Amino acid sequence: MTQKFMPKFEDWEASKQEDQDFLAASDQLEPGYQVARLRILRGLTQTQLAEMIGTRQPSIARLENGSSKPSLSFLQKIATALDAKIEVKLIAEAK
Repeated sequence: MTQKFMPKFEDWEASKQEDQDFLAASDQLEPGYQVARLRILRGLTQTQLAEMIGTRQPSIARLENGSSKPSLSFLQKIATALDAKIEVKLIAEAK
């Protein structure tokens, strides 16, 4: 059986940092992108993360794909499970 080459996540992420379309999309999909990034770096599936915080996999999927806006308490549970911290920024809208 031949083994497929799987690039390291860090290598994939570094290549995406040069893609302007990817950067614009990732800005719009925060915090879901960061949750997915940290989850993958920690070697967890969506199901495993969901179990760790007492929710179901579809809740994690909706957060990661940007189709739902998470509450701060939900993000705190995720941050704790991923051994991460939350940073909040208020940014003025351009007028």
